[in-house]
Amino acid sequence: MAIVKTGLVQMSCSADPKANLAKAMEKIREAAAKGAQIVCLQELFTSLYFCDVEDYENFKLAEAIPGATTDTLGALAKELKVVIIASLFEKRTQGLYHNTTAVIDADGTYLGKYRKMHIPDDPAYFEKFYFTPGDLGYKIFKTKYATLGVLICWDQWYPEAARITALMGAEILFYPTAIGWATSQDEATNTEQYNAWQTIQRSHAVANGVHVVSVNRVGFEQNGAMQFWGGSFVSNPFGTLLYKASHEEEEVMVVEIDTAKTDRYRTHWPFLRDRRIDSYQPITKRFIDED
Repeated sequence: MAIVKTGLVQMSCSADPKANLAKAMEKIREAAAKGAQIVCLQELFTSLYFCDVEDYENFKLAEAIPGATTDTLGALAKELKVVIIASLFEKRTQGLYHNTTAVIDADGTYLGKYRKMHIPDDPAYFEKFYFTPGDLGYKIFKTKYATLGVLICWDQWYPEAARITALMGAEILFYPTAIGWATSQDEATNTEQYNAWQTIQRSHAVANGVHVVSVNRVGFEQNGAMQFWGGSFVSNPFGTLLYKASHEEEEVMVVEIDTAKTDRYRTHWPFLRDRRIDSYQPITKRFIDED
């Protein structure tokens, strides 16, 4: 299908996982009522963003994938005939955890999962305490409506991840996200950070000739110290914004994506044709010393 109606769910979360799941399901229904065929939820939508602290109690939030949540979402996907992209805290086994996104097809079938490859460790984002880096590689998912590539939050900053996923055949790149501003920051810093975040993802759309969908959370967390900045958006294959959400409000938006435009953009701007793959071996090095 060339035209794909894509739903973005930008919402705030509470400390109650059951309430968050119920809220997300309500918003998936809202998106489906607006015509959505694919619905993407934000990163770790069943909880507050718990990685602001290193606390062993937070491991209790993790779950098996597939498991209870994917079963519940699978039934909803089948009922509404929508694809659901759901970011969850995965307990793989005792003592081994991942930041993982599950993809459920429009008939309720669990298609598989992508485990976040790039794991940050910054003030208020202590993800290395919780998550083992992904070991499934980059993934695409052939759904009823389109072939999707899924990457997660910190993956957004790495053009290699977007490139590989696009080369595998992804027609749309989805980025479930949880990123925000420290409320102690000034407005100029906030603006610069958001613009960098959006720009790097729009550049992935341009470089690869695909649409990019980025879905972030909103709301104040961490006792008011962090404002998740929302700003979810859809970019076309040349970096033009088709939609941008507010920084404060919960929003459910459905955007029409024409995947056939990839061929036109890639033909007229043939970046893939002109790649010098024979010269890229150094990219696998951590750093290139002059000597």
